[in-house]
Amino acid sequence: MESQSYSSPVEPPDAPREPILTLPGALTAYIALIAAIHLRVLLPVDLENWTIDVFGFIPKRYDSTLLNITFPGGAGAKVWTFVTYSLLHANLSHIGFNILWLLPFGSALARRFGPVRFFVFMAVTAAAGALAHLVTHEHAIAPMIGASTSVSGAMAAAIRFAFVKGSFLSFHRGDADAAAKVPALSLSRALRNGRVLGFLAVWFGVNIIFGLGSISIGSEGASVAWQAHIGGFLAGLMLFSLFDPVPRAMPHAADASSPDEPGRV
Repeated sequence: MESQSYSSPVEPPDAPREPILTLPGALTAYIALIAAIHLRVLLPVDLENWTIDVFGFIPKRYDSTLLNITFPGGAGAKVWTFVTYSLLHANLSHIGFNILWLLPFGSALARRFGPVRFFVFMAVTAAAGALAHLVTHEHAIAPMIGASTSVSGAMAAAIRFAFVKGSFLSFHRGDADAAAKVPALSLSRALRNGRVLGFLAVWFGVNIIFGLGSISIGSEGASVAWQAHIGGFLAGLMLFSLFDPVPRAMPHAADASSPDEPGRV
């Protein structure tokens, strides 16, 4: 395959170059939606608690073997809460922590996928995280809320192309759109890439430490649903190819660990 680079070696002086961290419209809309929904905290306490019960993910809602508890929302809540819980947050620090991680990874993914794919992907990874939480907390009554599972999925999907030469975590990158649309690594190649493996080790280590250590983030007394994070992360890592509109890299394509010659991508 002929050598190509993602930005022309000679560009007109006035050629627009978009900063890597400029927010795409889809991510801006996602963050705005989360912020608007958080205005529920202005409701009376009883009504605010009702919204958590109706739209938060409660494993006990699906359990009919023990004490019979009726939750608001009826049968419909057994369906929509697989996604709606991810749009609810405990407080502003909870929102801020998730947005902090979305800025680099979510921006790249939204540019790559486009709005429709991005929103569906975030919903699918939220559902995967909820399923992992249900399997590991089948009798839990406490609601799970927060976008961390979808954020985890976005991070996992982004590392499939983040370290490829020209992308946003490589040493050689162009503007934001070009960095987001480099050909991705296959799953098998990604799992043989040293930078990807290092990222995976750190990510899983941090989540397990936070989970087993009962360290809370964003809400006093609230524990980290680390199993749900892992569920969302694995879904993002494995389902990325189903959403990716960019043609796959050839097996010999250069990545960030290659020498500094022009990439063959």
